[in-house]
Amino acid sequence: MNGPHDLGGQHGFGPVAPEKDEPVFHAEWEKRALGITLSCGAFGAWTLDESRHARESLPPATYLSASYYEIWIRALETLLRRHGFVAEAEFDTGRSIAQGRVPKRVLKGEMVADVLAKGGPCDRPVEAQPRFAAGDRVRTRTFNPETHTRLPRYARGKTGRVEDVQGSFVFPDDNAHGKGENPQWVYTVVFDGPEIWGEGADPSLTVSIDAWEAYLERA
Repeated sequence: MNGPHDLGGQHGFGPVAPEKDEPVFHAEWEKRALGITLSCGAFGAWTLDESRHARESLPPATYLSASYYEIWIRALETLLRRHGFVAEAEFDTGRSIAQGRVPKRVLKGEMVADVLAKGGPCDRPVEAQPRFAAGDRVRTRTFNPETHTRLPRYARGKTGRVEDVQGSFVFPDDNAHGKGENPQWVYTVVFDGPEIWGEGADPSLTVSIDAWEAYLERA
C-alpha cells in the first residue's frame, strides 16, 4: 500500500543519519516491546506479512511521529483486537476482563533460543520454471493497492535488468491477507539512477530491488 512507511524518494524528511555505535535498544521498554511482539507472533494467528501490513496501516501522523518499537506495539494492538485475543475494554482498562481466544501455541522461556535460531524461513518450492533469467530486460507493474505489497512506489513502472534469480518465496501480497502463501520466483532487478529518479539523477548510480515475479513483465 502507499503508506507512510514507503518513503523512498520523498522530500522533506532530511538525510539518513546513522547513529555511531548505536545500541541495540535505546530504552528498557524496547526490549519488552520486542519480546511481546515475538511472543504474540508465536501464537500462530497471523503471518509476518500481515503484521507488516498492520504497521503500514497506521495513520500517517501516528506512524511518522512514533519510534520503531512504538510502531511495532501499535500494530500489535491492532492484531490482538482483530484476532480476538484482547477486547477493546481490556485495552481501555489495562486489565483482563474475560477469556479471549486461546493461542495455538505459547512461546515459553526455555523455547526462545531454539525458536529464534530457527527463524522464519520463507523460501518455498514451486513447480514452474522462472519466467526470467539474468540479463533479461523487465518492466515493473504500475499499481497502487490498498493492500500489502513489497514493490516500492519509486520502482513502479520502471525498466531494469534482471541481475539474479534468488529462488522462490512466499508471495507477501497474498500472504498478508489470508490468501495463502502462493510462492513464486524472486529476482534481483537493477535500475539505472535516471530511470528511477529522472532528470538530473546521477548517471553512475544504480538501484537494485528484489521483485516477485508477479511484479514484472518483459520489457
